[in-house]
Amino acid sequence: MRRLYRLLTRWWTAFALAASLAMLAAAHAFERFGGLAPCNLCLKQREVYWGAVAIALVATVWHLVSRGSRGTPRIAAFLLAVVFTTGAITALFHMGGENQWWTLPAACAGGGDVDLEKLAAIAFGTGPVERPVLCDAVTWRFLGLSMAGWNVLISVALAVFSLLAAKRPKDARAPRP
Repeated sequence: MRRLYRLLTRWWTAFALAASLAMLAAAHAFERFGGLAPCNLCLKQREVYWGAVAIALVATVWHLVSRGSRGTPRIAAFLLAVVFTTGAITALFHMGGENQWWTLPAACAGGGDVDLEKLAAIAFGTGPVERPVLCDAVTWRFLGLSMAGWNVLISVALAVFSLLAAKRPKDARAPRP
C-alpha cells in the first residue's frame, strides 16, 4: 500500500492527466454514442477538466524533462486540487438544480450561445427547431446518481488525491539511492 501511495504521489500529474482525459472521453462518448446532449453546466464541468489537462500536461512534461529528480511539482498538484475542487463545486451546483434543491439561473435553460445563422434559418422556416437542453432535467442515472452527481464524487476524489500529492512526505519526493 505504501508503494502504491509513493507511486501515486510521485507521478500524480500523469495520473491526473489520464483521469481528466478519461472523464472528457466519457462525456464525449455519452454525447456521441449515447445521444445525450450536454447542457450549459455540463459544458462548464468539461472546461474544468480541460484546465486540469493543461496543468497536468505541463507538469508531467516538466517532470519527464527534469528526469523526475524531485517528483511531481507540488505547485502543480496544489493547482490541480484547486481545479478539481472548482469542478466539484460546479457539479454540486448542477446536481442541486437537478434535484430541485435550488433554482438554476436562466442561462441554464437556454442551451448555449446564440447562433445567428440558426436563428435566421428558423425565422425563414428553412432550418430545424432544436429544443434547448435544460440543466435541471436529468437524462441519465446510475445507482441513483445523475452524471453531475458522479462528477461530484469523482472531482472530490481527484481533489483529495491532488492535496495528498501536494502534501506528500519528503521521502516520496526524492528518489532513493
